Amino acid sequence: MAERIDDPGERIHQAFESQFVTIPVASIVPLKTLPDGAREGRTFAQVLSSIKAVGLIEAPAVMADRAKAGSYFLLDGHLRIEALKELGIEQVECLIATDDDTYTYNKRVNRIPPIQEHRMIARAMDRGVAATDIAEALNLQVESVIRRFRLLEGISPEAAEMLKDTPCSMKVFDILRQMSAMRQIEAADLMIGQNNFSIMFARALRAATPDNQLATAKKGKGAGIPTPSGQQIARMERELAALQTQVKSVEETYGIDNLHLTVARGYVAKLLANGRVTRWLASHRQEYLGEFQKIAEIDTLAPIAEPDA
Repeated sequence: MAERIDDPGERIHQAFESQFVTIPVASIVPLKTLPDGAREGRTFAQVLSSIKAVGLIEAPAVMADRAKAGSYFLLDGHLRIEALKELGIEQVECLIATDDDTYTYNKRVNRIPPIQEHRMIARAMDRGVAATDIAEALNLQVESVIRRFRLLEGISPEAAEMLKDTPCSMKVFDILRQMSAMRQIEAADLMIGQNNFSIMFARALRAATPDNQLATAKKGKGAGIPTPSGQQIARMERELAALQTQVKSVEETYGIDNLHLTVARGYVAKLLANGRVTRWLASHRQEYLGEFQKIAEIDTLAPIAEPDA
């Protein structure tokens, strides 16, 4: 059984242990089966090439099987584990989830937030991996890798910590960078409170920021942020009006939709909270478990899609 090397006293408030733990790949039991053709798809090929070029940057997430010592359930990273098996790699560093409800952890790791992506790239570069190699492995332009690497330049450490697990796009960080450190923290708190990480909302916060809370320009490049033109102000007013229209359209059906959603999700969540049920499904009906997890992971209505511009 793999040795746990984290501080036990810190596990009380953590969703997973703070240190990586090396586990034999053969001891990890997937909680879902890959779709047909997944191993022949483009994504799997990218994972393979990424591991070959820069190693495994993002650690899979697992949970210990309490009924079988030395065995672990795979919560996130199914393609990565399959790639490791294909490459003949026998051990892997993992994050150990401490929560007993498997469906809640998946909700945090299904999509890599930009800050986590930045840290993955920074970790690879710290190992000496060139930006060109990372770009080739991740099928990105070198300029895009550099931009992700520099994502937190000019961002307050406190604001970055608050937004580390959120879906803020890189353009949102570009807007935050125009504010002072204290205003960045206030803006991050407002975005989290409203559960709104859109570019439109970030621009609205930037427009409402007093001049004395804007970031000062670098020496030799002017005394500060230029005053918005009439055209820019008009565009901001149109965007805010569009945002208000979207909010009103959602409010009309929000209550009843959330009621139905909460009842259905709550029932499925209770089922998955039962370790015996989860283990039985993992052993006998993995396809059902995957669908149940998707339902249990829902805790809010999907936001209205917005173009990344």
